[in-house]
Amino acid sequence: MVDWITLDGLAPYPQTIAEMEAHVNAMVAGQVGEQIWLLEHPPLYTAGTSSDVKDLTDPDRFPVYETKRGGQYTYHGPGQRVAYAMLDLNARTRDVRKFVWSLEEWVIQTLAEFNVKGERRTGRVGVWVVRDDKPLTALGTPREDKIAAIGVRLRKWHSFHGICINVEPDLTHYDGIVPCGIAEHGVTSLVDLGLPVTMADLDVALRKTFDTVFQQS
Repeated sequence: MVDWITLDGLAPYPQTIAEMEAHVNAMVAGQVGEQIWLLEHPPLYTAGTSSDVKDLTDPDRFPVYETKRGGQYTYHGPGQRVAYAMLDLNARTRDVRKFVWSLEEWVIQTLAEFNVKGERRTGRVGVWVVRDDKPLTALGTPREDKIAAIGVRLRKWHSFHGICINVEPDLTHYDGIVPCGIAEHGVTSLVDLGLPVTMADLDVALRKTFDTVFQQS
């Protein structure tokens, strides 16, 4: 059984990460079980293990935190649902690629609850939506915007960090970074797509689709 915890307010980043690491260490020791934390952070940027400092275009805009998760620079802030997934892959799947695929699938199926088609793209981690409502790119191809990011770390096959989905963040806050090192595509949110989705709505969908995806993994 996964224990779901929803944190109210804006969770301070350093304290939350420290508490998450402590929980994972206790999981490794067999003292506690799996948990998923649903939360929002105050505006900030995080630098993953593959980040390039040139992608931090406005370093003074928000606090910047080095993090041990995979990936590059990303943004967290109000209106974005972060789901930190502390799962025991020893009991699920000791396959990193399959686990990342499952996290992507979790997001895709969650978005489908709101009739949003989320898609994977080769070479681009995360989940994307095709913007048929926007003008074509200079190459004559449909515009694609990122709606969800994924970054994970494993410790003795126990996962931490996880996913984030844009519900209604201030999308201009992304201007201080090149999100995930990809400059040629934009970012979007459920509300930006014209859907009046609340954080509570998304949480219901996340819990519904989690069991469908991870019971199959």
